[in-house]
Amino acid sequence: MLGLLGLRIFEACGTNITDLGEQHGHRVLKIRGNGDKTAPVPLPPAVARAIEHAVDGRLQGPILRNTLGRRIARHAATRRLQQLSETAGIRMPRMHPHMLRHTFVTTMLDAGVSLRDVQIAARHADPKTTMRYDRARKNLDRHPNDILAAYMASGT
Repeated sequence: MLGLLGLRIFEACGTNITDLGEQHGHRVLKIRGNGDKTAPVPLPPAVARAIEHAVDGRLQGPILRNTLGRRIARHAATRRLQQLSETAGIRMPRMHPHMLRHTFVTTMLDAGVSLRDVQIAARHADPKTTMRYDRARKNLDRHPNDILAAYMASGT
């Protein structure tokens, strides 16, 4: 959950309050990706609460602000992540926001989420990019032959 929470909060560094919205009963954040394409990303309840706390009733401006009330800079977000990881006792030589993205993608793949769904969630244009994160791709227990055999044996 830390990977997802951290990833979505750090993605909020470059977004504005006007990028928050509701779609189909989900709280979403419109994220700008490569090529200035925007995609609505559903926010899990814990992330939505953290973002609402950061917004604190404001109607415009950046979601995340520094102590002067300006948009938090990417480097400041990295420093804050490093402080939080030290406080939590996480010992990493170079903690940075992209590690949260890596954790998010790797954890989804480890949990058995389909490669296509992870690719969409990570907003990767090419499935090969997503496959680089799959630590278990050589795990024979997840081989499609075994999955198909189990499906066929179940009689469905």
